[in-house]
Amino acid sequence: MSGPQCCENPPTLNPASGQGHVEELGGLKSYVSGSSDSNLAIVLVSDVFGYEAPNLRKLADKVAAAGFYAVVPDFLGGEPYVPENAERPVTEWLKDHGTDKGYEDAKRIVEAVKGKGASAIGAAGFCWGGKVVVELAKTGAIGAAVLLHPSLVSVDDIEGMIIFTFGVKAPIAILGAEIDHRSPPELLKQFEEILAAKSEVDARVKIFPKVSHGWTVRYDVADEEAVKCAEEAHSDMLEWFAKFVK
Repeated sequence: MSGPQCCENPPTLNPASGQGHVEELGGLKSYVSGSSDSNLAIVLVSDVFGYEAPNLRKLADKVAAAGFYAVVPDFLGGEPYVPENAERPVTEWLKDHGTDKGYEDAKRIVEAVKGKGASAIGAAGFCWGGKVVVELAKTGAIGAAVLLHPSLVSVDDIEGMIIFTFGVKAPIAILGAEIDHRSPPELLKQFEEILAAKSEVDARVKIFPKVSHGWTVRYDVADEEAVKCAEEAHSDMLEWFAKFVK
């Protein structure tokens, strides 16, 4: 995570973006979109730039339009990573925003969403958020997982997801980039081999050509090709959740 690629193309954060609204959920400010009466919910776990990223909120709105209650919590406590702050490089920033804490917060979010009536919950994690979602899936807290250009996820993590200590087989899709130093194609192919060895596990690993780490939420909206690549990943994510979160 200390590599620069995770911090490239930072979004211009906008607390007013999106069609939904912000409310407190599980003790965290959260951007929510869609009807809370839906019994199907998706938690989107951001990258290091946090829950005010317009493209991420736009994706949450898309998830809501597909019939889910979409939740984007502020796991970073109002302190997203700021690349311009040379006095606090990402390695230092991570000391205060570790994925372990993100996982503990995420468990509370899942319980809060269940408290609103959700009977089936999926989670998608982007970069930093990918590790949080892996931890949720390991413990059976969610019914389906999607990792998009994840960081900090190891072979041991993927193996841990299929041990099923709790008897839960959470279907997992991993959407990766061809150009990614954090989760290079070689690592993703290892993940695929591990998952393929467990035929009872619903799993998919897809490597998108000619795209870089972060392409699903840090794309330039004026770049037609970048938007097209991001939307393909969004569609794959939604198809996964439509199939397994029900």
